[in-house]
Amino acid sequence: MSENLTSREQDYSQWYNDLVLKGGLADYSAVRGCMVIKPHGYALWENMQQQLDRMFKETGHQNAYFPLFIPKSYLSKEAAHVDGFAKECAVVTHYRLKNDPNGNGVIVDPEAKLEEELIVRPTSETIIWSTYKNWVQSYRDLPILVNQWANVVRWEMRTRLFLRTAEFLWQEGHTAHATKEEAVAETRQMLDVYAQFAEEYMALPVIRGVKTANERFAGAEDTYCIEALMQDGKALQAGTSHFLGQNFAKAFDVTFTDKENKIEHVWATSWGVSTRLVGAIVMAHGDDNGLVLPPRLAPLQVVIVPIYNKDAAAREKIDNAVNQLKQELQAKGIRVKYDNDDTTRPGWKFAEYELRGVPVRIALGARDLENNQAEVARRDTKEKASYSLDGMADKIGSLLEEIQANMFAKAKAYRDEHITKAESWDDFVKLLDEKGGFIAAHWDGTGETEDKIKELTKATIRCIPLNNEQEEGKCILTGKPSGQRVLFARAY
Repeated sequence: MSENLTSREQDYSQWYNDLVLKGGLADYSAVRGCMVIKPHGYALWENMQQQLDRMFKETGHQNAYFPLFIPKSYLSKEAAHVDGFAKECAVVTHYRLKNDPNGNGVIVDPEAKLEEELIVRPTSETIIWSTYKNWVQSYRDLPILVNQWANVVRWEMRTRLFLRTAEFLWQEGHTAHATKEEAVAETRQMLDVYAQFAEEYMALPVIRGVKTANERFAGAEDTYCIEALMQDGKALQAGTSHFLGQNFAKAFDVTFTDKENKIEHVWATSWGVSTRLVGAIVMAHGDDNGLVLPPRLAPLQVVIVPIYNKDAAAREKIDNAVNQLKQELQAKGIRVKYDNDDTTRPGWKFAEYELRGVPVRIALGARDLENNQAEVARRDTKEKASYSLDGMADKIGSLLEEIQANMFAKAKAYRDEHITKAESWDDFVKLLDEKGGFIAAHWDGTGETEDKIKELTKATIRCIPLNNEQEEGKCILTGKPSGQRVLFARAY
């Protein structure tokens, strides 16, 4: 185990914080509850962003940008929406500062009070639907398939890097449709896009489901989600897609003339994922030596470390061989770095790149070169092997895919082993305390029972799985009839 990291077994929460900080992903900022995303962390987010952006555009969506500030009156127009976000809103009340006449720096100018306060967006439904009113007159103007990449602010009191911060980066899709059926299909399609991204790129197995009324997005008729499991047995909501019905269209009077020349309200969806997915990668795959990054998203997929001796001629031969290999890897689209910095020793570099989660490390010395080979170490299993330099680029490409598949298989095996049925209340509590993971249990369908279970155990209903089987049973808490099991878990 790295001497710089707390072990997962000792303190999982501290291990996570250590890894985010020392793995070069993020740092604390001078603003309470906000974070600085460092270059290594931002490069990881950029790779995630690029893949998702491609997937969005392949499904017909376009990017746009809407204001950061939302008039306070807009949030008042959709009652459930304002109720859901009111306690998290940052509010702008003035537009100017001035020098303090007492010489204590600057103060807010009391003469510069805004006529109407502005809300720093916690989400953008209201400002976007006020805009859509101007864009939609006829069914010919529909659908609108728009996404924006942005930052949002939700004034969290208890924060944790990437997982829950006052400001975070995300994407939010907002679409408008002529029919309910189109909007529901869009909601489900984007859930599938998120699930595909999580599993194929993040190597993160997820469960697709629908939220209960208590857990539904404020202002939505249905919220679909993907739920993942972290190595400490806690769940993480990794993405949501909301069917908004006509709630926001009615709030902002967004209507259109349909094919029968009737005036109808538009049907809506919204969907989003955020930088908390970076935290998901850390917690789902990291180990006591550092980050373990899935190759398809890793900022750096391969690092080559030379093993020099004092022979200048041998060093030159190593440099030439590595530069040739680097070109071959880059020609195959592999992100590679040659670290020939001679101010640090190879052992230090090995530990550093292991900490940062680089999937493949290649070490090449004079003796390796004489044997036309190099030592290749994979981050996921820590296995080492000698590879011939002939055709090495192809072999490394295959190895990266093998690592990607192995990471998913390992995470899926853990997830599947931690989906457990509970038949009684005592069984339920014991499983939560001793095993963790998803608990499949009967629930009587009421919000009151859901709240009581949360109060007693801190476990919430993560979702009702989309592929759920009907099964007659009794609620674990009340004993009332239940027609299906739902998935409970303690969660981030």
